[in-house]
Amino acid sequence: MTTQERAAGRDHLPIADRDAAVSVTYDAKDPATSFPPIKPLRPPEGAPNVLIVLIDDAGFGSSSAFGGPCQTPNAERLAERGLKLNRFHTTALCSPTRQALLTGRNHHSVGMGGITEIATSAPGYNSIRPNTCAPLAETLKLNGYSTAQFGKCHEVPVWETSPMGPFSAWPTGSGFEHFYGFIGGETNQWAPAIYRDTVPVEPDRTPEEGYHFTEDMTDQAIQWARQQKALMPDKPFFMYYAPGATHAPHHVAPEWSEKYKGKFDQGWDKLREETFARQKQLGVIPQDAELTARAPEIPGWDEMPDDLKPVLARQMEVYAGFMEHTDHHIGRLFDALEDLGIMDDTLVYYIVGDNGASGEGTPTGCFNEMVVLNGGFGLETVDFMRSKIDDFGTPKAYNHYAVGWAHAMDTPYQWTKQIASHWGGTRNGAIVSWPNGIKSKGEVRSQFSHVIDIAPTILEAAGLPEPTSVNGVQQRPIEGTSMLYAFDDAKADERRTVQYFEMFCNRGIYHNGWTAVTRHSIPWVGTAMPAFDDDVWELYAPDDWTQSRNLAAQQPDKLRELRRQFLLEAARYNVFPLDDRRFERFNPDQAGRPQLIHGSTQMLFGGMGRLTENSVIPIKNKSFSISGEIVVPQGGANGVIIAQGGSFGGWALYLHEGRPAFCYNLFGLQQFKTYGKDPVPAGEHQVRMEFTYAGGGLGKGGDVKLFVDGAEVGSGHVDATVPMVFSADETTDVGNDSATPVSDDYTPKTSEFTGRVRWVQIDIDEKAEDLDHMISADERWRIAMARQ
Repeated sequence: MTTQERAAGRDHLPIADRDAAVSVTYDAKDPATSFPPIKPLRPPEGAPNVLIVLIDDAGFGSSSAFGGPCQTPNAERLAERGLKLNRFHTTALCSPTRQALLTGRNHHSVGMGGITEIATSAPGYNSIRPNTCAPLAETLKLNGYSTAQFGKCHEVPVWETSPMGPFSAWPTGSGFEHFYGFIGGETNQWAPAIYRDTVPVEPDRTPEEGYHFTEDMTDQAIQWARQQKALMPDKPFFMYYAPGATHAPHHVAPEWSEKYKGKFDQGWDKLREETFARQKQLGVIPQDAELTARAPEIPGWDEMPDDLKPVLARQMEVYAGFMEHTDHHIGRLFDALEDLGIMDDTLVYYIVGDNGASGEGTPTGCFNEMVVLNGGFGLETVDFMRSKIDDFGTPKAYNHYAVGWAHAMDTPYQWTKQIASHWGGTRNGAIVSWPNGIKSKGEVRSQFSHVIDIAPTILEAAGLPEPTSVNGVQQRPIEGTSMLYAFDDAKADERRTVQYFEMFCNRGIYHNGWTAVTRHSIPWVGTAMPAFDDDVWELYAPDDWTQSRNLAAQQPDKLRELRRQFLLEAARYNVFPLDDRRFERFNPDQAGRPQLIHGSTQMLFGGMGRLTENSVIPIKNKSFSISGEIVVPQGGANGVIIAQGGSFGGWALYLHEGRPAFCYNLFGLQQFKTYGKDPVPAGEHQVRMEFTYAGGGLGKGGDVKLFVDGAEVGSGHVDATVPMVFSADETTDVGNDSATPVSDDYTPKTSEFTGRVRWVQIDIDEKAEDLDHMISADERWRIAMARQ
């Protein structure tokens, strides 16, 4: 049977139901009554199971499979039965790589020129996947595959992340029949914000009881695969397994990080040299490859303070343990597929990183990443970091490592994540295995490839055509090129001869082996951006594997040719206009994206929860008030009325020992608490907190007053506040405090309000100055109706 015959009727999805030409009889018992049997939808015969494993924030030089110091024995055993891809590329950033992977199109073509949180109204940056670019999971599902996603999803527009959706960009609206994971860029591995499909669920254990998200999601993936094969053994599956590891926070139990005790005391410069030597021994880089120089913006190990070096070494020990722990659980998934007898007929991609290693941890690293994200660089002193050295990686930390380690994890290349101009941001090690479909084993493939090439590779392996229409919508062509041609032919001429790169205006073009690149910005350097026309372009020849010898001065004509090629590709794929606005893009009004909440007032009701920061009116850097109507039972009540954020930053209004209480948590460094004088008696009451901002800039402090039924019952002061973001994953909850607690007055289990919370209203600016300190029923109704 030809490929065309196998794929007949599958170019328009869903496959049209066709009426069978049958004779009609009056009586079903008539011998002439005959109908063809119902046949469930299946892909063409021989279509393999598909498993994509995507590690987060891991550079080319991190995994031991590619010469790195982090031991990944399961990546290595997969490579022994498959192929290493040593010229595989990503987009240099999270959401863009994932959107490109799941659609087979360049990231700007599918609206993901940056992360979802900084979307603009420009087509290449709006975070909206066009319905003309159906995701791979949808294509496979409509061809008879079972589909499931586990782990991280960072492709949902921020204004669609609330419990009300819409859910068309969530995994279950994007072709996956089942999802278990988190929505967003990162999560606390010890206390994640998990969804099952679109329904929030809480971990079944605490960290003290052994909980870790990577283990949990692997258990879920194994259970799903077993059930799928038990009930539908003849139906292949597509599983997308994308852990939050090894993205910050770097969370892993001490027994994993202790394996690396003392192994990084030599520092990141020496580590680069050691990794480089191993890479040559493994043959994942050529013998004549050169180790690129460290840029001046990346401090050398010898430049770091001696008293900080033990902390820096500990950061890397934790990261290495985190990666090995992740690989261990990937191995558990492999073992489960082996036990089911299906590993040989499963096309597996193991991609070590959705971009280069992350340099977002600053030159010194951090104990709480939220401090860095809010610009509080001076809060974590050397003494503070040393005092926390044993807590890195534990539930007490939200840690990230120093830029120097990220650079070492990107060995032998220049730069890191976000810097798409150079291979340190975009070249990631990848492994592919399919014993029943690929004869070659234990070899390396060096044909140039890109993450958008995975989707067409899977379709070709399954004998499926690229659909011309999906759900009645004409589709734009897939922009990737199948990699299948090279899997059994190491010398095959590469079919991807051109590929552009752009992220935060760091730009590059690959064309027939040559690269022309320009670095426009650096994640950890906050200097003013140059004009685009002032960016300095570099040129690298095909024989320069690592981009170590800049030929721009020697071959200006060749550089001009490649720069023109970049302009053509950028215009073709929605890259323009270039946008280097950083802070402006966080403002929805300036960026031109929708925002869920408008105005100066928001009403929430008891039972509402898992509300992301984009779902709640912003109270930062201004005066605000929180009012809640509660019902206190006989004997009094305790617990949270409303909380936003968690242990690493946030605020909570609650009853403690029956008394009203307010806690403002400043980055986990200090908790500012205010208590009422007496317990709130039984009955219906309004509890209100008013915060009067001191002003004078961002992150300043202010005064707190507590009221019960309009009467002041307590006052206090907050010395400083969080200026920009409380958390990347913690949420707002009414009637409890999920994940980690804002205040140490309660635990997640004891945070549940023991009475009843009817409603909570958040007011900013003018509402904070109400003189009667009460909200009338008429006002609540007016606000609720205005917000419909």
